[in-house]
Amino acid sequence: MPIINRIGEFADDMRTWRRWLHAHPELGLECHNTAKYVVDKLRAFGVDEIHEKIGVSGVVAIINGQGAGPTIGLRADMDALPMEEMTGLDHASTVPGRMHACGHDGHTTMLLGAARYLAETRNFTGRVALIFQPAEENEGGAKYMCDEGMMDRFDIKEVYALHNMPGHELGVFYTTPGPIMAAVDTLTVKVTGRGGHAAYPHDAVDPIIATVTMVQALQSIVSRNLPPMENLVISVTQINGGTADNIIPADAWFCASIRSFSPEVREMAEKRIREVIEGQAVSFGVSAEIDYELGYPPTVNDPSSVEKAVGAAEEISGKNRVHPDQGREMGAEDFAYMLEERPGAYLFLGVGEDRAGVHHPAYDFNDEAAPYGASFFARLIERLNPT
Repeated sequence: MPIINRIGEFADDMRTWRRWLHAHPELGLECHNTAKYVVDKLRAFGVDEIHEKIGVSGVVAIINGQGAGPTIGLRADMDALPMEEMTGLDHASTVPGRMHACGHDGHTTMLLGAARYLAETRNFTGRVALIFQPAEENEGGAKYMCDEGMMDRFDIKEVYALHNMPGHELGVFYTTPGPIMAAVDTLTVKVTGRGGHAAYPHDAVDPIIATVTMVQALQSIVSRNLPPMENLVISVTQINGGTADNIIPADAWFCASIRSFSPEVREMAEKRIREVIEGQAVSFGVSAEIDYELGYPPTVNDPSSVEKAVGAAEEISGKNRVHPDQGREMGAEDFAYMLEERPGAYLFLGVGEDRAGVHHPAYDFNDEAAPYGASFFARLIERLNPT
């Protein structure tokens, strides 16, 4: 079965919604105008309940089906990224320094499309909880909403989400049981020595050479401390120090991003990173101030929920265009917090092979993908809670 006919009929409306959202990006938890736009649409669709300001600017809307049954959560993120847009499109961002470069405008649109269809047809039992979430990119809006008791408050039993995937064929779905996205942790290290003249390094304690050696030594953790069948990424992304070519600075600092899937590997990585840095600091006679911040946990799909989601996706795109064991991604997702509280599944949706990648200044969500995502959400509810 292709996309749902009724959803296809209002594809032009979805394009209009998406392009308004794209032109008016908001950051982090402060997605208030986006939430207002979403709420106005939901009211027009005739949903049964709308609950605002959950997790600062999050929205949860309820649609009741025909008779008793469980409540299924469907989630879309709403926030944009702090970067300049370079698409030159008519619907480009109107806010300097902000851009929907990850397709959250498309995610919100797909869930709005499903909401319109489900509110019209109500061809399901139980309830649907439509979750419009802020701050996926940095502040963990999913955790804010969960910490406010969203899952218990709305009696959500299972929860599902989609993310667009540029570079993959339009309408193709990808997922995997178990871990699908990595945990992400952040390391910041300040290395302090003693400054001096570059001509007299013996009178200084050089933090630059200590920092460079620390960065190199960290790379041995993946190759020498990790079992070969496990996954771990340690990427040093910033090194800063010094002000002039003839000055040995007093301090330097560097940052790294650490990605893993299992609690054991995550714990090992932090332990070895601390040991390596502290050991190198002693060897060079510098001090090292370590700030190790645990970020989003791994996104872990429930195998049974993956099977249910795959069935719905196959109805929309066909069995040969759904890949149920695609493998893991080293990116991170705060949907992980929702999956820690309830079983569910996270899937990727191909939006075209010739599209700019996410987080790129030339990225733009492909509006032709919206009917696929909306149809998937709608069909999933009809399959999980049949009348």
